[in-house]
Amino acid sequence: MTVPAPGCFADALRAAIQVRETTLERLAEQLRARGTPVSLATLSYWQTGRSRPERPRSLAALDHLEALLGLAPGSLRSLLEAPKPRGRAARRVPQPLAVSAPWSDMGEFRRLVAELDLSQDALLTRLSAHDHIEIGADRVKRVQRTRQVLRAERDGVDRIVVTSWAERRGGPPPSVTGLRNCTVGRVNIDRTGGQIAAELLFDHTLARRETIIVEHEYRIPQPSPIALGHQRVSRLPVRGYLLEVRFDPRALPRYCVQYSEIGGREQVRAVDLDSAHTAHAYATDLQGRYGLRWAWGR
Repeated sequence: MTVPAPGCFADALRAAIQVRETTLERLAEQLRARGTPVSLATLSYWQTGRSRPERPRSLAALDHLEALLGLAPGSLRSLLEAPKPRGRAARRVPQPLAVSAPWSDMGEFRRLVAELDLSQDALLTRLSAHDHIEIGADRVKRVQRTRQVLRAERDGVDRIVVTSWAERRGGPPPSVTGLRNCTVGRVNIDRTGGQIAAELLFDHTLARRETIIVEHEYRIPQPSPIALGHQRVSRLPVRGYLLEVRFDPRALPRYCVQYSEIGGREQVRAVDLDSAHTAHAYATDLQGRYGLRWAWGR
């Protein structure tokens, strides 16, 4: 049985139940008969995204659920993200990802940030981030404005390191400017890889639990290749992330999709443009690659 391409586990489960024309009550009875009982409330939570199977008993029931719905073995399990940390693990300081640009490796990234102060990065909780991208009538990316809401988890935090990259490997990287509550400090450029890393220095030193709104802008050097997408590589978790890509009404894409990649697995879903010719995507608890990509008509 084939289910329409879903965006996540809950979507896939809900679609499979609809296609099978069964009910949660019936599924609960069948799972109980197979020795892997799951309550009706739990099944409801799974299909709405309120919770997901994580414990061994739930995962065993999920294997039976796939069979009951006529799905290929592992098709629902493959859509599950890594289990959320519990207990002490949930309180550990998050470890940043080691790469920036899609083509970079750990060595390139380490060289890029070698002279910058990354010691405070993990002392900032990223409460929200918002990237706004402008695409011109020539289908080229012009500017990226980024706004972040940050919270210091210790006294004395006064900076954050941001990274970006060129539209192609080896191309000229964008320039960075501080717009609100920050100025640009040290900047490192990797011209071979086309990457940039910069310190944003806050306008004052933060006290513990103090929040700050920081805005900066990237200008894309011209001429630049036709843009086919934009992605954020979130090295540390972001609680709420909004990505907006605004297209010139004289040059609209044929279609647009949102994608995410965590642990080497990519998930994709279609995205429509709104009345302002803008595509947007929103993610919670983001760490990894997340973006929008599109295709142009003739």
